[in-house]
Amino acid sequence: MLADDSPHAQRMGERILREEGFEVVSLTDGDTAVKRMADVDPDLVIADVFLPGRSGFELCRHVKTNFRHARVILTAGLLEKFSEEDARLAGCDALLRKPFEASTLLGAVQELLEKSAAGKKDGSALPGGGLDRNSIRAAVTLALDSAMPTMIEELTERVVLALSHRK
Repeated sequence: MLADDSPHAQRMGERILREEGFEVVSLTDGDTAVKRMADVDPDLVIADVFLPGRSGFELCRHVKTNFRHARVILTAGLLEKFSEEDARLAGCDALLRKPFEASTLLGAVQELLEKSAAGKKDGSALPGGGLDRNSIRAAVTLALDSAMPTMIEELTERVVLALSHRK
């Protein structure tokens, strides 16, 4: 999950992560991130410290309380002042300054995802796959998120075509 209200930071983060094969759910505010958490069940949250709604610190505390396996990277711009002590007290696993280099981001992501996988609890597994209901729901949500723009475009074209034949 990538939570950042800067369109540029969001695009860069998405590009870097998707090029490495990661599925990314992007959000622009902390309140929406908290609402989507249950559906997405992220292994890693990358959040701007100064998000609208709930701050990155608040989001980090929410993750650490409700999604204990998940890891959190807090980000801030080079000139933005914030307390690293507050970040540590919120439970963040890493701090990155924006703009970050791809190698720096990927290094932190890889390390924290390994820790997340090791810490993820094996909930009530479903027969045949070892996946729990929340993992399956998260995968379906991610698949729908990525397919939605294409589906909207295809449906729009079909409606336009159908309406043009009515005339």
